[in-house]
Amino acid sequence: MIPKYRKQYNQEFSDEKYNQLKNILAEKGGTAPAFRVSESPMFLTKEFESKLIDASESIISQIKAMPAETLRKAIPDNCRVPNDTDQPHFFTIDFGVCKSEDGTIEPQLIELQAFPSLYAFQKVYEETYCEVYPFLSEIRNPMPHETFKNYLKELIVGDENPENVILLEIFPEKQKTAIDFVLTEKLLGIKTVCLTKVKKEGKKLYYENNGRLIEIKRIYNRVIFDELDNIPDLTTEFDFREEVDVKWITHPNWFFKISKFLLPLLKHQFVPKSYFLHEFPENENLENFVLKPLFSFAGSGVNLNPTKEITDSIEDKENYILQRKVYYEPIFEDINGDFSKAEIRLLYIWRENDERPILLENLGRMTKAAMVNVDFNKKDAIWIGSSNAFFG
Repeated sequence: MIPKYRKQYNQEFSDEKYNQLKNILAEKGGTAPAFRVSESPMFLTKEFESKLIDASESIISQIKAMPAETLRKAIPDNCRVPNDTDQPHFFTIDFGVCKSEDGTIEPQLIELQAFPSLYAFQKVYEETYCEVYPFLSEIRNPMPHETFKNYLKELIVGDENPENVILLEIFPEKQKTAIDFVLTEKLLGIKTVCLTKVKKEGKKLYYENNGRLIEIKRIYNRVIFDELDNIPDLTTEFDFREEVDVKWITHPNWFFKISKFLLPLLKHQFVPKSYFLHEFPENENLENFVLKPLFSFAGSGVNLNPTKEITDSIEDKENYILQRKVYYEPIFEDINGDFSKAEIRLLYIWRENDERPILLENLGRMTKAAMVNVDFNKKDAIWIGSSNAFFG
């Protein structure tokens, strides 16, 4: 996409520098990333960046204009959490890097969430790329580290003492994103606490630290709420659906409200046409669509080639969508002359008194497989995995 930077990067690349990148990340995080780190960042033009921003701003405006009742319909009855908020604290939006019919490279919306992604990790990742390849600093994200830190601290910690703020996850040490938890702790001075360790007395929540019970006043929530039912023999003192004296960052209801549920309701040239399965029109061809369950995470349950037999067998059709297929364009050239495809996630925060969210960072995922998921790649493939986009 930007031949100058791609050429220079590929010339400077070496296995030694790739290992250096991974070693610095492991050193900064106190643990190695449990997911595959791509050998290369993505280089995209300012023109492509402006298309991303234009599409995102349009989608944000459309969501803001939706009645609260429309969004509430997305929350399953058994997942409603009390004390909802007027807007989410996080907004992330995924686009595939695709080619239009006239041959130009353009983004196409894949998914959107009001759920925090790897904010702390991605900032460190971008900075580490610049350490190993100093020439990247001229096209890096212009937001200084201190500004980034202050935004996240204001959002997550607020006016509280950091010891009364926790990052909440289920079995955090087992999560692939554990390095982000450690980097968040370092950035904000907060503790990561497992849901099974949270104690409840009346409406107050506590966690134990060095033998002391400490009240929890704000929760930076990283638990995928609807996945808790799938964990066998899970015992907790605290159920999300109970009313408690804490401030959610972000409130769990937004996980459902900003989700695949919205895709059929959004309109933009970079938003592929989507339908709820029970509303799929007869004049559309199933072969042109991907089947996605509304409530799943990390691509689970996605069917790239649905058949009528498959869709007819689904009983809860209102919990599935069909999204028009988009074709990722392989444009990211590796050192062997092969090309990777990619998608990019924009990471926004949404402060409570702000009309619109603020873009902090981005997250890239590169692949040579049919799905943008590292598990689907060949073992010896390169230029795949978690990445970061530079715009120049």
